[in-house]
Amino acid sequence: MGQDQTKQQIEKGLKLYQTNQTDRALQTWTRVLQKTSDPGGKFRVLGCLITAHSEMGKYKDMLMYALEQIDTAREMEDPDYLTEGYLNLARSNEKLCEFQKTVSYCKTCLNMQGTTVSLQLNGQVCLSMGNAFLGLSVFQKALESYEKALRYAHNNDDKMLECRVCCSLGNIYIHLKDYEKALFFPCKAAELVNDYGKGWSLKYRAMSQYHMSVAYRKLERLPDAMECCEESMKIALQHGDRPLQALCLLNFADIHRCRRDVDVGFTFYNTHHFVQIKGALCNFSDGGHAACLYPWSYVIDPALDSLQRAQQLADAIGNKLSTLKVHCISEGIYRSRGQQEELREQVVKFLQCVEELELYCGMCGESIGDRDQKLQALPCSHIFHLKCLETNGTKGCPKCFKSSMKPGFV
Repeated sequence: MGQDQTKQQIEKGLKLYQTNQTDRALQTWTRVLQKTSDPGGKFRVLGCLITAHSEMGKYKDMLMYALEQIDTAREMEDPDYLTEGYLNLARSNEKLCEFQKTVSYCKTCLNMQGTTVSLQLNGQVCLSMGNAFLGLSVFQKALESYEKALRYAHNNDDKMLECRVCCSLGNIYIHLKDYEKALFFPCKAAELVNDYGKGWSLKYRAMSQYHMSVAYRKLERLPDAMECCEESMKIALQHGDRPLQALCLLNFADIHRCRRDVDVGFTFYNTHHFVQIKGALCNFSDGGHAACLYPWSYVIDPALDSLQRAQQLADAIGNKLSTLKVHCISEGIYRSRGQQEELREQVVKFLQCVEELELYCGMCGESIGDRDQKLQALPCSHIFHLKCLETNGTKGCPKCFKSSMKPGFV
């Protein structure tokens, strides 16, 4: 199969995919991959297969095609193809929660000396790196990466990238419990979809609606949370987006938990778990968070079993924030049972996690992320209570100033 025929068949597959004929699109692209003699066409069709398997939640297959794509790029010795190939490797590992590998591949991308075409991918590289740092609970580096991605989006007038970054910023403020910011950013993403997204995939609307739903739930605006989650789920079902379906099911479970409707919540959680397995999802951090639903049922032993599994998953991916949440919930359980030795152990581990995560304000010393508070990130991406910055003022970052002090001058 030559260059022209390869191009025609790839376009045929894209039209099938855009009309939700996913199986036929995959068959078309697989035939192209087997028959084409054009290296550029092979690279492009592998990109199509990577995207499709990502949206289906088949992340191991996504990684398999990404590895084949980077081999193709190396044979072609083209820096633009190499940059895109390493980006897809980073994304694949991000989906599989291999966050250290994701960071490594992203750094390789940023060090590539490519043309303007590859430099335009740097915003997407920074976004993937930010998501990996968030997965590792390294919040300052995550914010730094998101800010860089946002600058690339603005400089290149890339509204799609800006939309995705806004959703990720909403996600990080969910973790830090500044729920006003957590709502502001996905609302901004939804505005971008409404203003510029006429020709975009509906997944951008679904993504912004999902993140808005989570923020509304945290703000206890449950009817708004349910409405946004239903809209997101509707689009996810239409397009066969199994990862988003799983996230929506988990959010439905959390909404019902907030309503104290535990039985319905468990039904959604169990369905979420089924979709994860069938969709070949490997997002352990979400699975660990879902397991923490059990304490709300007041069934203590299953709760502890679930927390143990959540701990194992959090340790496997290096997500310290999930570990902190496990210790926090375990502390409450042991306190209710009067098990003082186990309680002290969980308190110590919880405080160790807080120290490792540096989840405290550099001005007042109080913790960050234990309740809904307004936060502010300085240009260096260190985070403080907004009230502390407004009250005390600063000409620079106290944390940066402290770390730059030499021991002899302290």
